[in-house]
Amino acid sequence: MQLVLDLGNTKHKYAIYEGNELVRLGSEPQLTAEITANLIDIYGIDQAIVSSVDHFDEALESLLEERTGLLQFTHTTPLPIINLYGTPATLGKDRLAGAVGAHTAFKGSPVLVVDAGTCIKYDFLDKEGIYYGGAISPGLFMRFKAMHNFTARLPLIDPENYATVLEVPLTGTSTVDSLRSGALNGALFEVEGAISAYTGKHAGLAVILTGGDAGFFELHMKSRIFARPNLVLEGLHTILNYNLNH
Repeated sequence: MQLVLDLGNTKHKYAIYEGNELVRLGSEPQLTAEITANLIDIYGIDQAIVSSVDHFDEALESLLEERTGLLQFTHTTPLPIINLYGTPATLGKDRLAGAVGAHTAFKGSPVLVVDAGTCIKYDFLDKEGIYYGGAISPGLFMRFKAMHNFTARLPLIDPENYATVLEVPLTGTSTVDSLRSGALNGALFEVEGAISAYTGKHAGLAVILTGGDAGFFELHMKSRIFARPNLVLEGLHTILNYNLNH
C-alpha cells in the first residue's frame, strides 16, 4: 500500500493506493504525525512519497522514515518525463508533479495544464513528454486582494465559492460588481486566450484543468477541457512507482 502526500500552502492532501487503485482520498488543514500514523496502521502503508512547499514537520518526517520506504520529491528526483525548465531548483514541485500526471493521462499528445489555485499556473509538455515550463499569474482571490491592498478606497471582496457563481456580468453596475467583473472575467479571458494560443501552435492539444478554483473555470469556459482535481496526487503516485521500478 502506498501513501501519497501533497503538503501545500493552504491544505495538506493525501491519497492511498493499492497498486494503481485509489483506495482513499482526503485532506487536512495540517497533516500531523498522529493522523498519518493512524493511516499507516489502518492501511498497512509500506511506501510513501511526499511533496512539500517547505520542509515538512520533523515528527511527520521521522514517522515516515521509520515506518515506510519514504521518497521525498525534489527537483533531483528521477522522472518519467524530460524536464527542460531552465531553473529546475526553483520550479514548484506541484507544477512538476502535475506535468507528470498530465503526461501519464495523455501519452502521445501535447498537454497544457491549467492549475487554478492561489496562482494560475500554466504548464506545457509536448507529445514526447518533454516539459518546457509555462506561466504564472495571480489567482482569483489574489486579484481581489491586490486591488484592495494597492488602492485607497476599493473594498476587499471576501473569498467565496467561485464555482457557484453562475453568471459574471460583463458590465458591473456598482463598484463591487465592477471588481467582480474585472477579476473573474479577466481571469476567464486570460485562460481562454492562453488555451487558444497553445492550441494554435500544437495540434491535438489536451487541456487539463485542476486546482482549488477549477470549478469556476469549468463552469464558464467554452474551450474543451478535462477536469482532473487530483492531478498532482496522480503525478506523485506515478513518480513513486517510477522510482520503485527503476
